[in-house]
Amino acid sequence: MASEAQQTPGDLAPAGISVPPGRRRLGAGEPSRPGPDGTGGRRRSPAARPSGVHPRRRDSGRGAARTIAAAWPYLLVLPTVAGTAYLLFYPLLRSVVISFQHFRTGELIRGGAAFVGLENYQDVLGSAEFWTVVRRTLVWTAVNVVLIMVISTFTALMIARLGRRMRLAVMSGLVLTWATPVLAATTVFQWLFQSRLGVVNWALVSLGFDSFDGFSWFANGQATFAIMVLLVVWQSVPFAALTLYAGLTTIPAELYESARIDGAGAWQIFRDVTFPMLRPLFGLITSLEVIWVFKCFAQIWAITQGGPDDATTTLPVYAFQVAQSLHKYDLGSAISTLTVLILLVVLVAHLRRMYKHEGEGL
Repeated sequence: MASEAQQTPGDLAPAGISVPPGRRRLGAGEPSRPGPDGTGGRRRSPAARPSGVHPRRRDSGRGAARTIAAAWPYLLVLPTVAGTAYLLFYPLLRSVVISFQHFRTGELIRGGAAFVGLENYQDVLGSAEFWTVVRRTLVWTAVNVVLIMVISTFTALMIARLGRRMRLAVMSGLVLTWATPVLAATTVFQWLFQSRLGVVNWALVSLGFDSFDGFSWFANGQATFAIMVLLVVWQSVPFAALTLYAGLTTIPAELYESARIDGAGAWQIFRDVTFPMLRPLFGLITSLEVIWVFKCFAQIWAITQGGPDDATTTLPVYAFQVAQSLHKYDLGSAISTLTVLILLVVLVAHLRRMYKHEGEGL
């Protein structure tokens, strides 16, 4: 016992470790100081913890709140997605299903349409009238989109050069034109080109063009086509022009100053500075205009119903005529499905060309 009481600090140290005289190793004959929690200063190994004692767990409420916060944006978008699916995708899917069935007035009333496979598509694609309408629709789309983009570009450049008050006046007029309801605009154009009381005929006769006295614009196929183009361009230019003007405001003024210092003229500045900076926006607007013009229906149906002599019958009008006037809902659905496919082909070709200029693949 006496020998144990007289042990030196070196005797308490592990083998190979020397302890200086006057210092004692913690835990060798001396209780450790209490820690902040009232326990000993030394950490207990997990195996040394008393049974039933576990480390703290994070509050599960924080995890639930974090999950709700992450899901909240999707919950806000859910009504819009559900409404779009019900109002757009379901009718489109239903139209595709009908295009593979024999679906006429009898089937509409009693139900039970028979599946006929590709028979409706064979009838449509084998019709010469269908391909005539396809060519007319492509011409209609090309003429309108080219005019819209050219006029909109010049309008945007003009707005950028105007003073503040004139800019505000022109932009207000464009917004008012864009906000005009479609049917109200068609009524105005019908009155403008009315044969007896129309403003256009009155103005032309006043200028000495007596041949336009009582001229019936809507009885001539080419004249009617031109009027419909004018109406669609008039309605579409405001959106494209204002969007392009917004893009112009983002181009740094230093680029224009550098081009002028280098002696570039107005056309060179537009070609080398303005248009390259606007190319992505220009491509986006062109794509939107192709979609809107290609599926244009209300203006044509309200004024001409596709006439005269089918001069303004485009694919949407043709599909409506076949489905509603002839009650051949299966053929009308097949035409509508083909219309969507043709539009997708046109858009993909345009987007490939646009991305090719930007050095990206599609």
